[in-house]
Amino acid sequence: MEKIWLIINREFTTRVRKRSFLIVTLLVPLAFAAMIIVPILLATSSSEKKQIAVIDKSGFFENKLPDEKGVYFKYLKNQNIDSLKTHYEDLGYSGVLYIPAIDIERPSGFEYFSKGQASITLEKNINSHINDVIEKKRMELQGIDKSRLDAIRSDVDVEFRTGSDEKKGNSWVAYGVGYASGFIIYIVLLLFGTSVMRGVMEEKVNRIAEVMISSVKPFQLMMGKIIGIAAVGLLQFLIWGVLITVIYSLLPLFLSPDSIHAASQNGAMTQANNEQATEAIRRITGVVGSIHWTLLLSCFVFYFLGGYLFYSSLYAAVGSLANEDASDIQQLSFPITLPIIVGIMIMMKAVQDPGSQLAVWGSIIPFTSPMVMMARLPYGVPGTVPYWQLILSFVMLIGGFIFTTWIAAKIYRTGILMYGKKITLKEAIRWIVRT
Repeated sequence: MEKIWLIINREFTTRVRKRSFLIVTLLVPLAFAAMIIVPILLATSSSEKKQIAVIDKSGFFENKLPDEKGVYFKYLKNQNIDSLKTHYEDLGYSGVLYIPAIDIERPSGFEYFSKGQASITLEKNINSHINDVIEKKRMELQGIDKSRLDAIRSDVDVEFRTGSDEKKGNSWVAYGVGYASGFIIYIVLLLFGTSVMRGVMEEKVNRIAEVMISSVKPFQLMMGKIIGIAAVGLLQFLIWGVLITVIYSLLPLFLSPDSIHAASQNGAMTQANNEQATEAIRRITGVVGSIHWTLLLSCFVFYFLGGYLFYSSLYAAVGSLANEDASDIQQLSFPITLPIIVGIMIMMKAVQDPGSQLAVWGSIIPFTSPMVMMARLPYGVPGTVPYWQLILSFVMLIGGFIFTTWIAAKIYRTGILMYGKKITLKEAIRWIVRT
């Protein structure tokens, strides 16, 4: 055990001291901050006011197009359209909207002129406002009271409750939490698993393993490397969590409430939409509070470590088969990478239908359970995920790790010292069955 600890310490300190570790550890929280700050800065910086000249030959649209989001409509009468299209910039306008005399049942002939291409937002807003005015005019001609129609429309929101204690549920919250958890596990398995494989490859190709094997057993070297890299991953996640929390807490010091409010206004949100968004956030916050976070976080740590140990032992075994030709190792690692890809595909289905047979068995089989079970857990335990399924998944993953470690050790102890020969999967399997 002392020798394994020495290897763990070596792997941990060597990787933590690398410049790449520091760069990646800092880049992720900075990317998180950029995703919040950049949209706000872009929204507040694009506050240029635009005045649009409107020539309305129909008489239906005067004072009906609302001024909002920095766009103002100026209605001009007795103005020649050809002259205005030539000199509108000299008059201080950003563009010209021409509305011909139209048949309200078959409106056509609307045109917008500007020096450059109109933005998607401006094009969408003008079309939306014009269609709203036409719709209201048609309803007026048909004798339909729009205010009464709006009052008749139903806006019922069914309140979903789950479990015997009738906790409030929200499928979108469970979907988001489950998808994020499963996807993080997927990234961990790929990145850190291949990191183990590359580490073993480098030591074998550079003949470092020969020196180390003279002092420790192959199994001790493999386990020390796996656990050491896992510790690096856990430290990185811990630092990310702390830094993201600190950045999120400090954002109000750098962004004023006015800038955030301006960003929301430029985000095309009317007062009614703001109220709906506020209500939605309030309700989602209540649902998030009802999630069993202690169980969810505990399971995340378990599946993070269990999935990593399960796959990293296999990746270490593949790394021990490496030689100077990199294409060979890609072929050998594909059978290990394939179940991870299948797992993320099942996870995408499981977050939509967590009770399906595919999701249930995907969350039990060790090859896919780290991703799929994390996608199902936010939907509720024991409602969606019975305790027996969760316990069976735990047992299967632990047993799978023990089994894959046993297989990997048999391959590793032979492959790590074999040089100058191309090793096939058939030969590696023969090492496993050999007593």
